[in-house]
Amino acid sequence: MSLRLRPLETGQEAAWDAFVRERPDSTFFHLSAWRHVIADSFGHSTHYTLAEQDGAIVGVLPLARMRTRLFGDALISTPFCVYGGPLAATPEAEAALENHAMDLLRQTGAAHLEFRQLHAPYRDWDVRPPLHYTFRKAITGDAEKDMKAIPRKQRAMVRKGIQNGLQSVSNSDTGMLHRVYAESVHNLGTPVFPRRYFDRLAAAFPQEHDVVTVMQGDTPVASVLNFYYKEEVLPYYGGGTSLARKVAGNDFMYWEVMRRAGAERGSRLYDFGRSKSGTGAFDFKKNWGFEAAPLHYSYRLRPGATLSEHNPSNPKYKMMIAAWKRLPLPVANILGPPIVRGLG
Repeated sequence: MSLRLRPLETGQEAAWDAFVRERPDSTFFHLSAWRHVIADSFGHSTHYTLAEQDGAIVGVLPLARMRTRLFGDALISTPFCVYGGPLAATPEAEAALENHAMDLLRQTGAAHLEFRQLHAPYRDWDVRPPLHYTFRKAITGDAEKDMKAIPRKQRAMVRKGIQNGLQSVSNSDTGMLHRVYAESVHNLGTPVFPRRYFDRLAAAFPQEHDVVTVMQGDTPVASVLNFYYKEEVLPYYGGGTSLARKVAGNDFMYWEVMRRAGAERGSRLYDFGRSKSGTGAFDFKKNWGFEAAPLHYSYRLRPGATLSEHNPSNPKYKMMIAAWKRLPLPVANILGPPIVRGLG
């Protein structure tokens, strides 16, 4: 039977996800539930396509179109995710999915098509200049060994959090997470994601997420949403209150994620997520002993189009960031969600 492509339809999600989980090169962000999360949370159109041969799935490609007035128009695999791109069991399936993506680029009129590759650039595509880096490191599940593997200065910060009487809880409290996260990103001058986005992520991945929140007594200090995939833990959206810096709340939080994931979930790889070079988050992750690995965001341009660029390190955004920090938090929480739909 010849190879055929068709859009992912309701009822096929389990077959899609079974194929994804069997692929050694798959990531958490290839799972089908992201399709509805992105569409329902931000209003972006999604184009999830599967390749079939002899009745079996031999390839999948998650794509979404991000079209905003502020940040341009692009087809991305996958926005709001660190990794993406096609997964295929055969070269023929991969080529068909690539051609399909190029057809969509022409049909939609989007400015560019982007595959977010983890390990290497995609084929002979152009690659964005090095900006995003990922941080991944093996863990053992033995708390004592994993603690000793943290560099001395950072280990001292974790112990400071312990000495300050911090405790962690693991649950699915996205309300608490959003309150802490909103304060954290506001202090950085960044618009906040809508609360409904966190709620939908929790609902989409009920067995593959938790929220770890650090408490000092009855006071929340820091909180992070984590994803679990195969034997990996991925701390994803997190932040701390103004108290966190004083009591080493963020340091303790990420240690608790590591400790809990290894001991309670059997995780053997800690994926600290992506950060931009030259940022505090980038330096923070290096302090944990993680090596920065460049992400390969490969792209194709529509003829005559230019690549959109919205790097907050760009000087033209500095005034915007400074102004955002001065907004009252309740106002920032109202104005932020319409803006972040273009920051995937």
